[in-house]
Amino acid sequence: MPAEWERHEATWIGWPHNRTDWPGKFATIPWVYAEIVKKLVLGEIVRVIVNSKDHEARAKRILSYTGVDLSRVEFFHFPTNRGWTRDFGPMFVKRIGAPDEVAIVRFRFNAWAKYEDWKKDTQVSTRAAKALGLTAFSVRVGDREIVLEGGAIEINGRGTLITTEECLLDQQTQVRNPGLLREDLESALRENLGVTNVIWLGRGIEGDDTHGHVDDICRFVNPRTVVACREKEPSDYNHQPLDENLDRLLSARLEDRSKIEVVPLPMPARLVFKGRRLPASYANFYFANAAVLVPTFNDPNDRVALGILSELITDRPVVGIHAIDLVWGLGTLHCLTQQQPSVVP
Repeated sequence: MPAEWERHEATWIGWPHNRTDWPGKFATIPWVYAEIVKKLVLGEIVRVIVNSKDHEARAKRILSYTGVDLSRVEFFHFPTNRGWTRDFGPMFVKRIGAPDEVAIVRFRFNAWAKYEDWKKDTQVSTRAAKALGLTAFSVRVGDREIVLEGGAIEINGRGTLITTEECLLDQQTQVRNPGLLREDLESALRENLGVTNVIWLGRGIEGDDTHGHVDDICRFVNPRTVVACREKEPSDYNHQPLDENLDRLLSARLEDRSKIEVVPLPMPARLVFKGRRLPASYANFYFANAAVLVPTFNDPNDRVALGILSELITDRPVVGIHAIDLVWGLGTLHCLTQQQPSVVP
């Protein structure tokens, strides 16, 4: 699986339609998506998943109003339950050869082992493979399909994968793969994603509906460097688990046994809506061809986080996207996107 910063052919997104994901705020969400697409099309095709012709028409109307070049947008009619494409959408792997070849690796999706409406979403990878004419293969241990979401893993494209115990090893709260051991999952990841080295962090952040996705706490910015979220306020729930994750990263090793360069990334102040803490995190950024899109939250640390990422990522601009409405859906930019790697260097 290539690193996210490697060249994309396209970015996939699922156009929003499930109002229960943003109760009371849904009307603003398509406009946020349009701003994201506007940035993405500057460097790549955007492949938009819609439920129907009417859904496509509504998306085109909003994209047109915001000045998006529709010649850079392709629509695919796949029925979905939600729009969190990172987690249920096609995950691509690449074989370097003559020519290069891309395929889809199909993990099972079950709505984070929490919700009942997932049966449409779990078919999207198969539908995408058929539409693109690509090979798709399921990930299994024995006769069992492995449940895993794209937001649960972070890859440097050189052999190292980072994930969390809370998400993939939990056997009590949101149980993806009951009875499977750490060794089973590591074997499946190595065999299907081309990784040789798995680093396990502990817990994710408060308010994370996924129960520990790594893309809210730690991200590679190049093959040897990660940014890791840190909460300085000792009374905050996130302080201890994020410090523990930082300690693990400092003692971990990359695929060549060298140390990881770890750069702390601040957290925004506690963000609450209707009595619920939201999983606001600057780590939920997305590497597009033309820019790195970073969620911002009208917080003093917005500028700090953008500055840190701008110093570390110098081959494309780092751009803030207002995400206060978006995070009410319990996810932001990385959660709603999925990259398709290019076969052209």
